[in-house]
Amino acid sequence: MKIVVLNGSPRVNGNTAAMTKAFAEGAAEAGHEVEIVPVAKLKIAGCLGCEYCHTKGGGKCVQKDDMQKLYPLLEEAEMIVFASPIYYHGFSAQLQCAIHRFYAPGRFPNMKKAALFLTSGEDGVYDGAEFEYNGCFIKYWGLQDMGIFKILEDCDDFTKFNEFGRSLA
Repeated sequence: MKIVVLNGSPRVNGNTAAMTKAFAEGAAEAGHEVEIVPVAKLKIAGCLGCEYCHTKGGGKCVQKDDMQKLYPLLEEAEMIVFASPIYYHGFSAQLQCAIHRFYAPGRFPNMKKAALFLTSGEDGVYDGAEFEYNGCFIKYWGLQDMGIFKILEDCDDFTKFNEFGRSLA
């Protein structure tokens, strides 16, 4: 299975990177092809709301930025993993920009499954990100929810992410 992991953290060696790395190693051991995309390193502008994609663009966004590199990966992916630190009860701004740009194609035809990895400095602040994940990707897109995984900032055991990757069929 082709899996795209969107790492929304601007911190290169933070918990989000550790979660995604452990997951990718486990999934690769199980024979899956995993691409981790550090969206905070990409130059992705927010959606302009211009409607070019739905009027003249045939599902293609008019903006020429790094999102153009991400679209082909998403079109081939059978599973997507959203990984983000919680900022103000939601996804990081960098990940949010990428998600908003999903508006252009609407859906990715091969994508069937999704998972959510979240980290925060305190418990009980995950609701906004979970709401968006469940509403947009599980209910609206109809993706199979493979799980929501949360950790607190002082975590040093990422075994559950590796095990999750190895468990994927």
